[in-house]
Amino acid sequence: MRRVTWVLAVVMCVVLIAAGCGTKNAEQVVKDLDHVIGKLDSYQGAGTMTLQTGQQAQQYNVEVWYQNPHYYRIALTNEAKDITQIVLRNDEGVFVLTPHLNKMFRFQSDWPENSGQVYLFQSLVQSIVMDNDRQFTEEKDAYVFDVVANYQNGLLSRQKIWLNKKDYAPKQVHVTDDNNNVLVAVNFTQFEFGKKFEKDSFDMQRNMTSWNIQSMPTSATASDATKQGATAAGGTKQDPTATGVQKTGTTDKTAGASAQSFGILEPIYVPQGVKKQDLKEVKLGEDKAILFRYSGTYNYTLVESMPQAKTVTSLPGDILDLGYTLGVVTGEEKGMRTLHWTYDGVEFKLSTSDLPQTEMIRIAQSVVGQVGK
Repeated sequence: MRRVTWVLAVVMCVVLIAAGCGTKNAEQVVKDLDHVIGKLDSYQGAGTMTLQTGQQAQQYNVEVWYQNPHYYRIALTNEAKDITQIVLRNDEGVFVLTPHLNKMFRFQSDWPENSGQVYLFQSLVQSIVMDNDRQFTEEKDAYVFDVVANYQNGLLSRQKIWLNKKDYAPKQVHVTDDNNNVLVAVNFTQFEFGKKFEKDSFDMQRNMTSWNIQSMPTSATASDATKQGATAAGGTKQDPTATGVQKTGTTDKTAGASAQSFGILEPIYVPQGVKKQDLKEVKLGEDKAILFRYSGTYNYTLVESMPQAKTVTSLPGDILDLGYTLGVVTGEEKGMRTLHWTYDGVEFKLSTSDLPQTEMIRIAQSVVGQVGK
């Protein structure tokens, strides 16, 4: 009897030791993540992002490419409207591209080092490593961290991050507000470390001319991309050697008609103590535009237009994450600032000297999902 009891005790010890070999605590995982980041050469991820920041949920396809040391390509696609916006970083700087409008912002910036993004592996790992009060749990095939959300949007308080146990690839992310409501959810359907990209994968011109390819293959050549993406909105052929600038005089009649008939998208959100003063039609060169003017606790104007001329803007500024798209803020930090962004083919310019950045984000987000009046 004693021998049987002893044998059972030995067996139980072996089972417990074997079970313990496959588990890690938070500190061990954080150490591993630090090692992964240190050796990170490249990755490609894809999935869906759902935003609950407007009247109704909005879903976007997101694709992320990274190559050491500082090459990034992020494509956000609104599948319902078939509109893609691309953020690109290469040796020439940072670009925010709206290819279907042939619109481009270019500026010098340390992005994304100075601005975390919920779909970037580096941002997720940094938020885990930097939060000494991180909460850690374990699921069947994932390590789960609950940490502080360090994003530009002040409404985002915490985030829950699921990492694959095998290679630490992100599986999903939930970002919540102070009331634990999920405002942003990212579900990665694919993530691959060590991805090999073509030499021109992060080239601005290739990405501008390949906008209508749902997922630009890394094996495609520049000439292939140019051929496949040569037809722009309105049927205008693009010169593969062009810089992205299209003169007003060459704009086709269809584009002109669209520009003169776009619907007004009035923001639903207005900061407390602020009232809309007026709305009027104005002219921006040859283009019709709508001007909203607000005053009160904060003072700002919002201009909406659908430019006929396709332009390239090179101004000092920085990227502002609006969730459903990316905006560019230009101007002085303590002076007049303008937030530029596009949505549903309409270009927005929100100008203010006293509106906090968090309020600018909320106003910009409140046009999502609306139908033009």
